[in-house]
Amino acid sequence: MTQEISPAPSSAPIPAAVGPRESGPDGRPLLLFIHGFGSHERDLPGLAPHLGDGWDWLSVRAPYALPTGGAAWFPLSEGGPIDRGAIDAALAGLEGFIESQTSGQPIVPIGFSQGGLMTTELLRSGRVEIAAAAILSGFVDPTPRESDARLLEEHKRVFFGRGTADPIIQEHRFAATEEWVTEFTDATVKVYPGLAHAVSQEELQDLRVFLDGLGITGA
Repeated sequence: MTQEISPAPSSAPIPAAVGPRESGPDGRPLLLFIHGFGSHERDLPGLAPHLGDGWDWLSVRAPYALPTGGAAWFPLSEGGPIDRGAIDAALAGLEGFIESQTSGQPIVPIGFSQGGLMTTELLRSGRVEIAAAAILSGFVDPTPRESDARLLEEHKRVFFGRGTADPIIQEHRFAATEEWVTEFTDATVKVYPGLAHAVSQEELQDLRVFLDGLGITGA
């Protein structure tokens, strides 16, 4: 079954975002929270206090409104092909947002579920500079890209965490994602027994260790 959303334009702008202050990022290294299907920009900021000092953050809303509420980065289709048109348009909008709202500070996208795929898309496009990335219960489009050769050379640090009891993301998508991050990035892979489609306290602790290890906050 496919969840219907509006057809993808060439660029699907970010319709809303939240941060800790109205004036926008303050120049510190930035965590960019990218929510999952059916959620919104206020879902992930609660993670920020658990991820250490020295970070600023922004959380964005996906461009495609759903009739049931919330938003999506692309249509959800069980077992079907990924909608590349919707993803490419959403990626263009996300990149435009980053370029307009940041000013050269290190950026670490943290994507949950569908937001995890958008995080891999940011890494693969190379059109905006990403310092490192985190994928939480997310997945990758396994179709090879020419840009993957550049990503292999850059070998950016990526955290990939997921549970063994996730009822939403199919196991083969997780397996393909682990294979991809291991091949193309400097990957930290964490698998949490019994964890469903969620972020656990243990995963937050591991993610904080990963972020601290980047050494870019000065905290």
